[in-house]
Amino acid sequence: MTVVVATADFEVYHGVVNELRDRGVTFTTVEPDDPLPDGTAVLIHAESDEDTPEAVTDDPDARADVETVVADPENPRRAVDEALARLRSGDGRTIVGIDPGTRPGIAVLSGDVVVAAFHVPLADVAETVRREVEDAVDPVVRIGDGARLQGAQLVRELEDAPVELVDETGTTPYLGTGARGMGDVLAAVNIARLEGERVEGRDIEPTAGELQVIKNKSRERADDNREIDEELARRVAAGDLTLEEAMDEHRNGGE
Repeated sequence: MTVVVATADFEVYHGVVNELRDRGVTFTTVEPDDPLPDGTAVLIHAESDEDTPEAVTDDPDARADVETVVADPENPRRAVDEALARLRSGDGRTIVGIDPGTRPGIAVLSGDVVVAAFHVPLADVAETVRREVEDAVDPVVRIGDGARLQGAQLVRELEDAPVELVDETGTTPYLGTGARGMGDVLAAVNIARLEGERVEGRDIEPTAGELQVIKNKSRERADDNREIDEELARRVAAGDLTLEEAMDEHRNGGE
């Protein structure tokens, strides 16, 4: 089963071909008016090539069995993601799994295929996810329910995307020698593959222990070793303030 690139668009051609090579994918290139090789499973071409789709192959019956992916010259990676998902599973839905925490793991699946992974600070997660689901058809974001405060913050920040809350029990795998640091990302993969409960928001009443953790962090970051009060800690937990904003407010209020 072969991936074929057939386009007259120079940017699409080079972007897609380089992406396929970087991933070690076996592929074939043909001219837009050439017949498709035997065994073609997925055809990648540009939107500008869609005006004459009948020119892609001399055998209409053969072409009927070929999956077609239209590549954007500005985002060849997405086209390759979709092509590989169709080649391997036939389902190209974009699913983002997030293992929440102070530095969440993020896994992006196209169908059953993991096409991207990230391990970023909490503050960068929402923007990373928005970029990955942009222009995707029927995407879904699945967030583990383990880190309550960080998870609730992400649900709020991703209110413009469909979000499911997933029971993340058992999603963190055993890590053998040399796999240190991969746990959050691998957990995110497992979370992405579990159906969850659709949520529009998540209101969390922070525990005394969670509030103390926030106050301890403020003291560790403060030059004068002062910690924010409980009211400010609650606002941080609710996502109304960042820790830095709460520290500034506490500092200014104490002057």
